[in-house]
Amino acid sequence: MTELDKKAQDLGVDLRVEIAGVELSNPIMPASGTFSPWESSEFYDLNELGAAVTKGISAVPWDGNPLPRIAETYGGMLNSVGLENKGTDWYKAELLPYLSSFDTKIITNLAGHSVDEYVSAAEALSGRDEIDMFELNISCPNVSQGGIAFGTDPELAAKVTREVKKVIDKPLIVKLTPNVTDITVIAQAVEDAGADAVSLINTLFGMAIDLKRRRPVLANIKGGFSGPAVKPIALRMVWETAKAVDVPVIGLGGITKGTDVVEFLAAGASAVGIGTASLMDPTAMVRIKSELIDYMHDNNFATISGLKEAFDF
Repeated sequence: MTELDKKAQDLGVDLRVEIAGVELSNPIMPASGTFSPWESSEFYDLNELGAAVTKGISAVPWDGNPLPRIAETYGGMLNSVGLENKGTDWYKAELLPYLSSFDTKIITNLAGHSVDEYVSAAEALSGRDEIDMFELNISCPNVSQGGIAFGTDPELAAKVTREVKKVIDKPLIVKLTPNVTDITVIAQAVEDAGADAVSLINTLFGMAIDLKRRRPVLANIKGGFSGPAVKPIALRMVWETAKAVDVPVIGLGGITKGTDVVEFLAAGASAVGIGTASLMDPTAMVRIKSELIDYMHDNNFATISGLKEAFDF
């Protein structure tokens, strides 16, 4: 039993949640792309997490975008990393065995530039008992259709969801982009195509300009904006989506403290992902977990479901 799990038990707080039939010890997990297990484990016990969510894994290694590709900005940060990763062979040989040494669920994020690439990555990892769930990053550009992101077109989103579902044997979470007119349309499309859960929001498009150099800060010009400033947008989209679909919703976007988690649960999320906060403070997730326990105890909530039921709007 971890230190915080013992704290929760002593205070009579049960943090367990269920996502698509998989029970997590608590609703706290990293947002994909913001979590390095080796580095994070130097700061805290990874067993404190409800799940470990990997960076996007593609069938073959990706180099990512040119430097500079990360920039601090007001209320958050911009990134244009480009899903740099070492591919499925490395993942199976190096990262998966390390993650498996911890008693936390493993969610593997899949990336691709075409339906075939997504399917190839999924096939390479299907059948691995260590993996508890997959997450599909549909914010990737579809190279066969002019670079449009899969997640901005309901038909494309449904197609890649449907094809990946055919080759995996674990529940599938689909991670949704907020860069659309109505995110619930995409959520309903992937639910109809077989998604077992959805996570949202991925980053918003943004940019910054270096006035001294007289050019964009990022080499790729635009990037994904994340951090505390996006929380109201994320919260609204989670609330809308939770009302529009029957599958569980994992809320992401601007979470920096325990009460932020409570807001996302109140809006309909079943669990939450934390990203930028961990880049500012490597121990953010365990601090937020502790703050969530304190809030539940102070407000007489014994379970996550009881907390959620107390908010009716």
